[in-house]
Amino acid sequence: MSVLLRNHGDGAMVMKGSLRPCRALGGVVALVGMCSAWSTAYAERFPGLSEGAQPAVELTELRDAVDAVAALPGEPSASSAAGRTRGGTPLFSVENDAAFEPSVAGRRLVLVAGLDGDRAAAHMALEAVRWFKESASESERAGWAVSVLPLANPDGQTPRSFPPVEGYFNDPEDPELRYLWRWIAYQVPDVVVELRIGDRLEMAATGPVGSLTAALSDPDSGDGLGAVSTMVVRAPASDGIRVMREVLAALPATLSPLREGLRARLVREPLEIARLLAGRYPGTPGMAYIPAVAWVHTLRLARMLNDGDLRAKVMQEVRPWLDGERPLVGERISFAGLAGTMVFGELARTSERERERAAALAAEGVALAASETAPGVPLHGAGWSDDLFLGTIAAATLGDADGLDAAVRLITRYAGLLQQPNGLFHHAPDAPVAWGRGNGFAARGLAETLAALPDSHARRPEVLEIYRRLMRGMRDHQAPDGLWRQVVDVPGSYRETSVTALTLTAMARGIRLGWLDDSFREVVERGWSGVLVHVVEDGTLVDVCISTGAGPSLEYYLDRTAVNGADDRGGALVLGAALEMHALLEN
Repeated sequence: MSVLLRNHGDGAMVMKGSLRPCRALGGVVALVGMCSAWSTAYAERFPGLSEGAQPAVELTELRDAVDAVAALPGEPSASSAAGRTRGGTPLFSVENDAAFEPSVAGRRLVLVAGLDGDRAAAHMALEAVRWFKESASESERAGWAVSVLPLANPDGQTPRSFPPVEGYFNDPEDPELRYLWRWIAYQVPDVVVELRIGDRLEMAATGPVGSLTAALSDPDSGDGLGAVSTMVVRAPASDGIRVMREVLAALPATLSPLREGLRARLVREPLEIARLLAGRYPGTPGMAYIPAVAWVHTLRLARMLNDGDLRAKVMQEVRPWLDGERPLVGERISFAGLAGTMVFGELARTSERERERAAALAAEGVALAASETAPGVPLHGAGWSDDLFLGTIAAATLGDADGLDAAVRLITRYAGLLQQPNGLFHHAPDAPVAWGRGNGFAARGLAETLAALPDSHARRPEVLEIYRRLMRGMRDHQAPDGLWRQVVDVPGSYRETSVTALTLTAMARGIRLGWLDDSFREVVERGWSGVLVHVVEDGTLVDVCISTGAGPSLEYYLDRTAVNGADDRGGALVLGAALEMHALLEN
């Protein structure tokens, strides 16, 4: 199965985390009200979002039906969205949240309906799942974990050929093809059943060449994880119950190669992932935050393992700056570049031989990052949520008192401008979008600053509360599979690896150091499982958003390309997450 097709680039509200409190406020009615409020708020901010989408009444009816099935006792219980169409229509889903639990017994079934745009198939699919939750035998419910995408083609686009090639998730015509392909793969199915409307009940093993089921069942359909058993079922719209009974009786009892492959990824230990990534990244050394994040964590891993080769790798790559062969900054000074000096802060604290030169370089970087035009207004900042990490990490790593004071001023001012009542950060004052990595940057910057800030610092309680508000907001918007989204609070926005790595790093640090209570541990563990399945055996990665500045619209963020392959940014951030997970587990 081709789920990891290459796409090179440079470097929600409706989900299980937020569904539970919604139920406490009155069940499905409260949830639908929140969804309507969300839709209204985003429509006001970005009027073009709903252009071309299905009529609001029709969408509401589908969403209500999805939410009602999800709210029934038992699994699947996560009302979410697998993606979104080019017209902005969510691909509503009901998901079982145990996809990334390697120890869970039984088999996994994914139902996909409405690929031809037929709404009647959505009714049949939801009725099938309702029967499974309410009336299936105990052994059937215990033996199968089910997820369903009831209307895979809500805008009625002309069906296109599977598998999709590149364009994750910015294809100009059919991003939904990519969303569907990726969602199915990471539901970790043993069997995928496509439901269609027909005059009588008919079952076939697969569809024609180019169909979804033909591509899924072909082990040579790209450089992916392996084949999945498939079935195409046609039946009258009223036969949902019969369809589910017949399907469960006919399905194979074996695990799919795809599931076996992802299970093998899930049992890897954090230090195994750290070794893998430290040996590969950065692919392109430079004085910027991406290489430096990899260098700092590789140095820490080298100390843990007493691995001289890993340390020598870092020293060889930073030698041009230590020896003065390359300047610390260029003509244009930015936080992204100054954050690279964190590596010298690490060396100044831990290296006897290089301490004096490293300390001088680190101090230069900290002083430039701390330069202000007014209190909390950094000279070299962009004004984006990224700055909470990029503008503070050099001071936090070195432990410089003046630099930390400037970091606190930056954090508190930016929080006043960008942090919302739900705890999430907008990317910029003129970009009111909860961009995923932007919130991850804020989370990681807050955690690093708190770790370096003395307990006696007068403004530490203020920084701690900003951090805790963000952590609560991220917890409430975790997707059913444990990842966080490209736009954190938009159902159907793609599930992205770098925001997940950054967020779980900050949360794990908070649990370990007592800033967060132990209820966050499950959130972190689910996030780590999500990261594990997105790290390929050779150290390449799946679904890392490319470099992203503040953008003019919500669509700009939703359509940012996802890199699938070698990626310095993703590799560095996941390396940091692996070490933090190891520390949490050891603790």
